[in-house]
Amino acid sequence: MPKLTITINDSEIEVEAGTSILEAAKQLGIEIPHFCYHDRLSPAGNCRMCLVELEGAPKPVASCCMNAGDKMVVRTNSEKVKKSRNGVMELMLVNHPLDCPICDQGGECDLQDQAVAYGYDRSRYHESKRAVPNKDVGPLIKTIMTRCINCTRCVRFGEEIAGTPVLGQMNRGEDAEIGTFIETAVSTELSGNLIDICPVGALTSRPFAFTARPWELEHTKSVDVHDGLGVNIRVDSRAGEVMRVQPRLNENINQEWLDDRARFSCDGLKHKRLDRPYVRNTETGKLEPASWEEAFTAAAEKLKTFKGDNIAAFAGDLADVESMIALKDLMHDMKCSNLECRVDGARFDTSSRAGYVFNSSIAGVDRADAVLIVGSNPRWEAALLNTRLRAAAVKRHVPVALIGKKVDLSYPYEYLGEGPRDLEKLLQSKSGFAKVLQDANTPMIIVGAGAFAREDGEAVQALARCAAETFGMLKEEWNGFNVLHHAASRVGAIEIGFLPEKPFKTEEAGLVYLLNVDTPEVLGDIHPHSCVIYQGHHGDKGAARADIIFPGAAYTEKSGIYMNTEGRPQMALKAVDPPGEAREDWKILRALSGYCKRTLRYDDLAQLHKRLVAEFPQFDLMDEVAVAFWEGFGKAGEVSAAPFKSPVEDFYLTNVITTSSPTMQECSKAFLHKEDPLAEAAE
Repeated sequence: MPKLTITINDSEIEVEAGTSILEAAKQLGIEIPHFCYHDRLSPAGNCRMCLVELEGAPKPVASCCMNAGDKMVVRTNSEKVKKSRNGVMELMLVNHPLDCPICDQGGECDLQDQAVAYGYDRSRYHESKRAVPNKDVGPLIKTIMTRCINCTRCVRFGEEIAGTPVLGQMNRGEDAEIGTFIETAVSTELSGNLIDICPVGALTSRPFAFTARPWELEHTKSVDVHDGLGVNIRVDSRAGEVMRVQPRLNENINQEWLDDRARFSCDGLKHKRLDRPYVRNTETGKLEPASWEEAFTAAAEKLKTFKGDNIAAFAGDLADVESMIALKDLMHDMKCSNLECRVDGARFDTSSRAGYVFNSSIAGVDRADAVLIVGSNPRWEAALLNTRLRAAAVKRHVPVALIGKKVDLSYPYEYLGEGPRDLEKLLQSKSGFAKVLQDANTPMIIVGAGAFAREDGEAVQALARCAAETFGMLKEEWNGFNVLHHAASRVGAIEIGFLPEKPFKTEEAGLVYLLNVDTPEVLGDIHPHSCVIYQGHHGDKGAARADIIFPGAAYTEKSGIYMNTEGRPQMALKAVDPPGEAREDWKILRALSGYCKRTLRYDDLAQLHKRLVAEFPQFDLMDEVAVAFWEGFGKAGEVSAAPFKSPVEDFYLTNVITTSSPTMQECSKAFLHKEDPLAEAAE
């Protein structure tokens, strides 16, 4: 794009044509106050707080909406600008209530900060203030609309990012207000971001209401485990309790957004927790509390009784890499090779890294010019990947096609069928979407985890590989073959080889070790008389089937590595301690190995990481993606006519944390099962 030169406060800068004055000033490090402007939303020019003086213009101009022009001279700190900002701020506070002492936004409120920095120190207004009735928009967002300054950020977010234009601005002038045209809930997987982008206290978190002040909270960098994207989060805690989860900026993954499941399910960490060991009484058949020594002794005796391949070990979707490598080491010392991380029954070839990771990278979606989605519902499986797909489809008009269950993805797409045989037809076709892929420069295929969780999973993988090769998705600087995993632990487990050396049958194992496994696909295959050791943090299906229970730590209660669907390792730091007698998972396995007389060769996390990196150096590339070389993978064969199924049947209830969350249960009822009276009335 052509460049132009603009002078701001006597400093020259060269910017691309189409850059606003506000963005140019930001590049110079000059702060211009604003409320309605957001760098990921279209400019609106509603608040007028960003007024600047433009040489030659009769009045101050809104810098967010005025594009920079060549040789333009701008002043952001003149007396004229200061008086304009004072006036705008005074008018903005005319109807704003004095709620700061009771407002949940207090302490992180843009209006507070800018009123102090740019407003007057007293009010001249003595008339009556107007009031706006609150709106009931669901169980997640609390509204106090009298505080609203009509910046329309929430409206633009719904229309441009989430694809659910529920909110809008009604009436004009003094009567203008934000609301839903029909009284209904804001039903989107990204509604919590409305809280983040609201510059005042009009939209706040309903579950977090009146629980803590921002300055009371300790902030810990972490990684979300509710899907396979590895979304960067910040865990806010107080006095050893997780209070809320906030997004953390990462342009390569989630940008600055966070889905509702990750944000609001943290109350599930307080319910149905395992806080002490249990051992099943052989006489009564009931689980009874036990000491750690009693539980370890019982487990060690069972592990000595069942040796070698009479043992099977499974790692669930929430397991961290450290606990999986410790379990793998212990099982190998026991001469057991029956290890499995694909607890959903998935069948796919893991011999080539390129065959099971998201090769284009998540940010690579922004480069794609044609997208084929196979066996996936990205809106539910990876909501923040779906926002990038929506931006590609809506803003750049990238053609998108879907083979799988027909669902609302929040953007237009071409529906090609529901199963793998429709992918075969596409491969044989030379017209329609096949030609679109063939003509594209950077085409992309996204294969969901549900496409592999079937008997013909490996054949589907081979078919998808064939599609990538046929439609020119493999180029020198572009690999358009992508696998979208839903499980946070899956790629990390495959990388460390938590896989069986040869196929085995779960029902033939005399002892089954479950590490955070609660899936019916595994539990249903365990023989009724098999001994089950369960290690996890919630008392759910796995714990109910167990004979021995070791209480582990949830993702906020331990430091651990999670590798996302791209193959990007990230460190989640410990925010709080586990409840009661619960311990970090790798420590439990280290202690158990001592009772089994097969002590693991690491005593702390640093030694464990050293052992991990020595065998798998890709885990030393923190927040980087190791190169995946393209090789043959998959096993060609006949595919079934059965349609693809998504691994996510309920967006809000996907694992033991979310099912234990009262907030997620309420959301599931309100948004998906139509138990919200407002939604029923609207229909």
